[in-house]
Amino acid sequence: MSISSPELTSTGSIVVNRTWSTILFDLDGTITDSAPGITARLAKMFAALGLPVPSEEELLHWVGPPMLESLELRAGMTPTEAFDALLVYRSISDEDGPWSGSAVYPGMAGLIKQVAASGIPTAIASSKPESQIHAVLDHFGLSEYFTIICGASEDETRSAKADVIAEAITRLNAQGIDTTHSVLVGDRHHDVEGAAVHGIPTIMVEWGYGSPAEATHAMAVVHSTDQLSKLLLG
Repeated sequence: MSISSPELTSTGSIVVNRTWSTILFDLDGTITDSAPGITARLAKMFAALGLPVPSEEELLHWVGPPMLESLELRAGMTPTEAFDALLVYRSISDEDGPWSGSAVYPGMAGLIKQVAASGIPTAIASSKPESQIHAVLDHFGLSEYFTIICGASEDETRSAKADVIAEAITRLNAQGIDTTHSVLVGDRHHDVEGAAVHGIPTIMVEWGYGSPAEATHAMAVVHSTDQLSKLLLG
């Protein structure tokens, strides 16, 4: 449970130097392999809107960033069109269940329980709608292990990762929790950039949906939950 700026020794192990006061976790691509479910629901959304369905490869780029952002930037929709499409996507998600097509990555449930048992306060900070996060974590039996669960607001006014992190920190501080030495665990550049706004370093997980280039400014990249555990718990 110590860290700061980790360094690799000659044996490839990570040296850590300071205790984390709080650990923030992304959800999609970090805790859950949710891409199959998300891309399936996106395909249904495009079909329902009478639009061409992008390729599976293209749809994978939608996993992680705020949905409205992708609808506008990737699909070229106006803000009004994007919000209407988002409502269609959410209705499909409600019908299928936001956990459908998802699975917890091997080792992550055990690690989350270890972190909770260590006494370090934890938070989910995801651009997924908060109501869906609760449903997913409840489905997988993980809700009880997080101090705070924070996601996008239903109207999407809070969806950018930096804004979600800000809200998570506010809620943690309201409980008297020290967030001065926090770390974020994520898988996309949105995680790195959003955390950096608040001076929070990011540990990138290799099993997520980001590319190696997205980890350029991450504090560290881990290839297994064992490596992640050493960085978080020492």
